[in-house]
Amino acid sequence: MATPIWLSPVQLAELAPALQRRLAAEHDCELGGLEVQQLLCFVAEQIGPALYNRAVQDAQKVVAERFERLQDDLWQLEVTS
Repeated sequence: MATPIWLSPVQLAELAPALQRRLAAEHDCELGGLEVQQLLCFVAEQIGPALYNRAVQDAQKVVAERFERLQDDLWQLEVTS
């Protein structure tokens, strides 16, 4: 099983037990460690690009807002005659 670029092996190992517990508790579904890691890889491959793109859009918004504040600060520094 190849680890998706969206999850490192460490992240996969950390996330798997939580998903395993949730599936068992809420869906009466018992999956083994390898099965739950495969499910995580599948889900990551499916939603990873959308989550990544949303994060990029959020970062662009923050940068644009900060740049606008910087422009305002620079206008305030301008000397008028």
